[in-house]
Amino acid sequence: MSKVAVVYWSMTGNTEAMAKELASAAGTEAIESSEFSADMCDQYDAFAFGCPAMGDEELDPDFEELFNDCAGKLGQKPTALFGSYDWGTGDWMETWKQNAEAEGVNVIETFICNLEPDDDALEALRGLGAKLSA
Repeated sequence: MSKVAVVYWSMTGNTEAMAKELASAAGTEAIESSEFSADMCDQYDAFAFGCPAMGDEELDPDFEELFNDCAGKLGQKPTALFGSYDWGTGDWMETWKQNAEAEGVNVIETFICNLEPDDDALEALRGLGAKLSA
């Protein structure tokens, strides 16, 4: 079983709810981004990073800085990206994925939901958590 880091930032609690569901399925605890650093990446076999869409469909600047610091240390370890959004089309996730892959991150899956995760979203997150921990 892989040791999974589920790292998130949440403004309204929607991405936090997603992180907690995913982490539970992966057999771990969700970690707030302020409690995580790139130096910790060596301790994990797989990752899930979560951030909601902010402003003009972009990542929170502090979270983005953390993710960019981590990107070079993730290597080919399986990594998922997830988050929630209120408006727009989810373009921030596609941009995030493309940027991560350009840095060599092995993005195995992305997942977004509009506002609060519903039962279908929670089920999908449980599946993702199981996939990362396998």
